[in-house]
Formats: sequence, C-alpha cells, structure tokens
Amino acid sequence: MGFNKEIPFDEAWLKKVSIDLRQLDAVLHHLISPHKVTGQNRIVWAIKALTLTDLTTLAGDDTAANVSRLCQRAAFPFPVDCLADLDPKTQEKIHTAAVCVYPSRVGDAYRALSAIGKEKVVPIAAVATGFPTGQYSLESRLKEIEFAISQGASEIDIVIDRSLALQGRWNDVYNEIVQMRRVCGTRAHLKAILAIGELGTMENVYKASMVAMMAGSDFIKTSTGKEGVNATLQVGLVMIHAIQDFYRRTGYKIGLKPAGGVRTVNDAIAWLTLIKETLGPEWLQPELFRFGASGLLDDIEKVVKSSLC
Repeated sequence: MGFNKEIPFDEAWLKKVSIDLRQLDAVLHHLISPHKVTGQNRIVWAIKALTLTDLTTLAGDDTAANVSRLCQRAAFPFPVDCLADLDPKTQEKIHTAAVCVYPSRVGDAYRALSAIGKEKVVPIAAVATGFPTGQYSLESRLKEIEFAISQGASEIDIVIDRSLALQGRWNDVYNEIVQMRRVCGTRAHLKAILAIGELGTMENVYKASMVAMMAGSDFIKTSTGKEGVNATLQVGLVMIHAIQDFYRRTGYKIGLKPAGGVRTVNDAIAWLTLIKETLGPEWLQPELFRFGASGLLDDIEKVVKSSLC
C-alpha cells in the first residue's frame, strides 16, 4: 500500500462546483437497482466485505478486555470448522482489513494481536486529532498522531476542522492536513474524515474531498459515525467523483472509506456495487476501499454461517 504525496493547493480545483441531487439519485438508481445478489454470490460478497472492514470500537467504556475481544474477532471472524473446505492459504486471508480504536487503546490492540501472532496481519488504525469534533489546538492534534504511531498504529484516521470548511477557508484546511500528513510520513497511512453531516452542502463535500487529497490523504472517509448523517450512497457518489477528478489530474489513486450506517450485508453490497461500477474492480481491495463499522460483522457472520457452518 503506497502513500499519497501532498501537492500544492490549487483553489481553481474548487471553482464552479455544482451538485444536482436529482441527478445523483438517477445515477444511483441506474447503477445499483439492476444488481441483485443472491445465493452463493451473496456469500462471496459478504466475505469480501469482511476483508474490507475496519472493525471498530470507539466507545467511552472501552477497556483492554474489549479491545482484546475485538482483535480476536478481527483475526478469526468465523469458527474454524466453517472454513474447513477452504485451502489453508485462503483461510489465512479471511480477516478484517484492520481494527480501529482510540489512541489510548492502540497499545492494547498491539499487545492483543501480538499474543495471537497477527500483529503483522491485521493493521491497527487509530482515530486521532481530537476525534470526533476536531475542536482542539493543532499542536495537541499533531501530538496525538505521534502518540498513536508510537503505540503501534500504522493507519491514522484524522478529522478535518469543519469550522474552517464552513467558512470557506480551504487553504487553512489544506495546511492543517499537510502537517498531519508530515507527522505520519511513511510510518502510517492517513485517512481524512470529512464528517459530511456537518459540512452543510454536497458542494462542500466535494471541496473537502479534493482539499484532503491535495494535502496528501491516502483515503477520504465519510464520517466519524457520531454525526446525525453518516455514510449515504449519495455522499459516496460525490466523493467518488472527486476521487475520479483527482486521479485524472494527478494519476494518484485515493481510497474511500464509508463509515457510520453500514450495518448489513445488503448495505455493504450496495457500496461494493457502486465502487465496482464507478471506480472499477481494482478499487475493491483494502488498499483503496474500507468500511468503518462496528456492527456490520454481526450480519456478515449470520449470512456466512447460514451457508458454511
């Protein structure tokens, strides 16, 4: 998994942005509606969704024990007998894309994964920079990134300062993310959480996406999961358009991470279909697409166990 690089801020990329909501809905209906996934294909897509999931716990009552259970589940999501018909190499690939925790719990996650020999298999992502609000000094936000990396995180999910975005201070948004990117360096991949439910307009979603990518984000992520509106297919399509535009201009492939509201296999399949039909099948890998979810694995387990166990 490579690293994106910051490029100079170009305000011209943010001009003449206009989003037609009815057109978005029409495109989504055209792309998603014809695709009905049933039978064995549904099982295949469910397992695919699992391997693209950042299994997450971001609760105020998280403990070392909770995090340990999360890591065990991420590394071994199904009973061994469910996968008995698969060859060992395939079995080894069936785990979540990462676990995602608060910075203070990264050490717990690293110890838990090390205890089962999976610390190099399941990456640790940490939310940082004053998650979920971002309403902290830049100095403290940057230190939080450094702390999370020092504890074992190899992925950092930062939050942008929505107050800057709402004021149209896009250069300031860019400059903050650039500094976060530089702290990560090549030690950790950076995912920029846009918190789309607090950006006000779809035009701002597009602009925030573009600015985050210019600043060196490896992924753009819809939400913290704490806002009133989280990952919707409409918002996803706007972010996809930004990713496509950025790729055409720079040749850099940026990942997408919907988070919040993706709870069922049907939800996941809709997203996977959208990605396949827009960005293409090459984006359906952990390096370029993730789900941020705490409850999705529950439904994946039900679907897979009903067929394989």
